Amino acid sequence: MVLTLDQVNALDEPGFLSALGDVFEGAPWVAERAWYMRPFTSITALHQAMYNAVRGMAPLERIAWLNTLPDLGAAMEQAINADAVAEHDGLALEQLDAARLARLRDGNAAYRARLGFPFILCARRHTRASLFHELAWRLRNDLASERACAMDQVFLITRLRIADRVSGSGLSSLQGGLRVLVLDSVSEQPVADVPAALFEIDGDAALALVEATTNAAGGTDVALLSGAPLRIGQYELRVGPRPHFAQASTCLDVIPIRFSITEPEAQYLVTLLVGAWGYSIQLAKERSDG
Repeated sequence: MVLTLDQVNALDEPGFLSALGDVFEGAPWVAERAWYMRPFTSITALHQAMYNAVRGMAPLERIAWLNTLPDLGAAMEQAINADAVAEHDGLALEQLDAARLARLRDGNAAYRARLGFPFILCARRHTRASLFHELAWRLRNDLASERACAMDQVFLITRLRIADRVSGSGLSSLQGGLRVLVLDSVSEQPVADVPAALFEIDGDAALALVEATTNAAGGTDVALLSGAPLRIGQYELRVGPRPHFAQASTCLDVIPIRFSITEPEAQYLVTLLVGAWGYSIQLAKERSDG
């Protein structure tokens, strides 16, 4: 159930704990402290108050709390709260082959052994390929850097959880977007009825995400990706211009456009200018405000 910020501000302590007590899993006291700081003027202020409670812990206490969090991919096994299960499940780690699953488990174990707390990552902002890249380079970081990085990830994880539960002002720039626009390279007019399919690239595999067809404006009726942070990683957009150039024997059946998403909260636009015998591509990126 999503509450408005006004409703959250009006909750008594038991109601506040029921609504937000598990945002920072294993630490209901975070919500207890935040309750006394009401009323909050924005969702940003609400989240910051809760996050500051954790940041204010003594270093050893904070590490002890971090050690209650699950290893990435182990939320189901460790019976952590529903948020963590859903976040980890979104990466479909259960579909990893045995070799990559062992690689993840070994990496988690190596991280804990070297740094003294679990590898923490905001799973909703990453693909599986990005996960392994992050784990590899963070294993090489020094302890101070990784303590800071772990708390940065906690910040990202919990602000998304708060945004899922509370509506109102603040936290307005958490959702990214990906759109496609197909134009005729000669007339620069929109091209309709062109199929477009988006894939996530995971090693040698291409994982199908969404299919759409361009409309009279050259775009799709809804964005290819929207409503959540984009996942950092590599993607391929396959556009089939053949219907528009049916009489041109040299026209490509499918134009593959491979690109990377690096900013989960950015708005991306892939523009394809296509003609009977060639094409050009433009990729524009605009970060959300806020």
